Amino acid sequence: MIFAIDVGNTNIVIGCCEGSDIIFRERLSTNHTATDLEYAAIFKTAFDMNGVEMKELTGCIISSVVPSVTRSVKLAAEKLTGTKALVVGPGIKTGLSIKIDNPAQLGSDLVVDAVAGIANYPTPLVIIDMGTATTVSVIGANKDYLGGMIMPGVSVSHDSLISRTSQLRKVALEPPKKLIGTETVECLKSGMIYGNAGALDGIIDRVRDELGDLTVVATGGLAGVVTPYCRNKVILDDDLLLKGLMEIYKKN
Repeated sequence: MIFAIDVGNTNIVIGCCEGSDIIFRERLSTNHTATDLEYAAIFKTAFDMNGVEMKELTGCIISSVVPSVTRSVKLAAEKLTGTKALVVGPGIKTGLSIKIDNPAQLGSDLVVDAVAGIANYPTPLVIIDMGTATTVSVIGANKDYLGGMIMPGVSVSHDSLISRTSQLRKVALEPPKKLIGTETVECLKSGMIYGNAGALDGIIDRVRDELGDLTVVATGGLAGVVTPYCRNKVILDDDLLLKGLMEIYKKN
């Protein structure tokens, strides 16, 4: 059984995978000051809650876009598994053909998303990852990583708006009762949900104009809230990153 970890700016997603099966998936907050022991305790709690014993673990793989946290998480994982953790980065085989100007700039999370997308869905392919930032990756018909877009994440945009206005307050990220809000809270909810869904639809339509018929897959903590309101067909895959980590683990 393999321990897979994705470290993001806001959340860390962990899971245990055996073959092509994902035994469990949990999401926890990224703590920039936690020690390896603290992370190990949190991870062990997740294992215990899901009925997985440490002796069942035979390996570990990590993707991280937070360098300051990577070392603590790596040490914590190695304490639990007793094996050396693979970290997605230079020297790791991914099998991904990256066509952007500087392939070294491509974040490990986008690499993992793309590897999983190619392995599980037909191309051309658009992959939307909605976390702290909303990223859009475009995979061509020949399974090459062509490039993409980066937008402010839903929560980041909302927090920025609230911090710069005197009479708006933070609201829950949930669907409004109707499209046209009639009071401030509902207006904010409508703007967050429909505004972001509309932005994604616009990007999808423009990529389709260039590449023709394509598959659209969404993942990330906020994807399940926003993408149901897109007019384009979007496949929601909460396990995409874990699937990608397993694909990369097999290659290495």
